[in-house]
Amino acid sequence: MGINGWQFFFRWLHVFAGIIWIGHLYFFNFVNVPLQASLDDAAKKAANPKLLPRALWWFRWGAMVTFLSGIALYVLIYMYTGSGFAAQGLRQPSWWIMMGMTCGVIMWFNVWFIIWPINKRILRGQMPAELLAGKRKTAGLASRVNTYLSGPLLFGMLGANHGVAQGPKNLVIAMAVGFAAIWVAIFHSYKVGQTA
Repeated sequence: MGINGWQFFFRWLHVFAGIIWIGHLYFFNFVNVPLQASLDDAAKKAANPKLLPRALWWFRWGAMVTFLSGIALYVLIYMYTGSGFAAQGLRQPSWWIMMGMTCGVIMWFNVWFIIWPINKRILRGQMPAELLAGKRKTAGLASRVNTYLSGPLLFGMLGANHGVAQGPKNLVIAMAVGFAAIWVAIFHSYKVGQTA
């Protein structure tokens, strides 16, 4: 398989894993957070041990595969010259890609080093009661940060390949629109879908 075939493979893998990751991120923030707020302790004890380990598995491994395939794409597109890897003649990555990558790396870090470790300890019953509320809040904040960063991340990933003009003005506009779209979704998440 030539370089174009590898780029196609890693791009497909990146998008597929990204859908899994961001889909679960949105599930947690738009569906699960409002649901958990409405459940009593007995309902949480019945549902969460069955739901959360499975959802968190797909969430964290979706993040990891998205991250690794994104790194592979970056190397293949911007560091591989066609005749091999070279220090000279490297392609300059677009500012859109750099914005998206920055958001993605922060989000990946939050998943693997904040959200997952805290939730793993909570689900295994290893979190001391006096730390539980604070650690839940920390994991929730990291998840909310990821949700907000996902808006600009998506603009960054799409803008680079669809002829959108670069420059600080357009990047700031894209970030603001991305944040605003996520804010609207979070704001309405407590109000929508309560009846069939």
